Amino acid sequence: MHYYKPAEIAKELQISTSALRHYESWGVVPAPERAENGYRLYTKLHLAYFRCLRAMIPGFGYTLTYDALRHIQQAEPDLAFWLVNAEQAKLQEEKRTADQTLALLKDPELSLINNKIGKSLITIGEAAAITHVQTSAIRHWEKEGLLSPERDLENGYRLYSPVHLRQIMLIRTLRKTVYYLDHMKEIVQALEHHRIDKAKEAAETALTRIHQRNRQQFNGVHKLMELCIEAGLMAYNAASLLETNYSFDMERDR
Repeated sequence: MHYYKPAEIAKELQISTSALRHYESWGVVPAPERAENGYRLYTKLHLAYFRCLRAMIPGFGYTLTYDALRHIQQAEPDLAFWLVNAEQAKLQEEKRTADQTLALLKDPELSLINNKIGKSLITIGEAAAITHVQTSAIRHWEKEGLLSPERDLENGYRLYSPVHLRQIMLIRTLRKTVYYLDHMKEIVQALEHHRIDKAKEAAETALTRIHQRNRQQFNGVHKLMELCIEAGLMAYNAASLLETNYSFDMERDR
């Protein structure tokens, strides 16, 4: 059996050998055997774990990646796959919101919103339903100075205009990115003064980052599949795939 030195794996992944030891101590990769001199003996399986780890973190984050790899060690690939699937579904929802935000920003007459509300001012509950944002989040953004809703003179209830809905959608898109609060305020407030170009640029940047994270996630999934194959948790070749599909079709057609 071929063994890899820690320095060889660290060089390929562009990390330190101490990082490899940390991953091992956290239970993210299996503990390797030791040589007589105490040196770690990393195998192809360990290399697959480390590759998967480094590929998944950019798209899925540390917590999910660690949980997924622990499931692989316990021979529970389906649990790992469903964790990944749920995170990809969240990213799909982020993209839907970003696409909708851009459409709203490019709609000079606000017809996309006006057709939904049918009136000039709506309550916070109606605003939350239209934008798919919780009322608690909308109130929080108001406290942060990102929103300035009008108030009903009789009962003091918050009232939101189509411009406010644009702002809510934009905040929802930008909050997942690296925008700082002060920068977000500047962009969101620009909508009040009908300076749409700056808001569109920010939304387009956010969408670009969503595309990038999507690519990172698929790269992580690719390495996760390679790890499962190396660990013997699944066999992937054309013959076995065709046989599986054929058996499934036969059962379905009975």
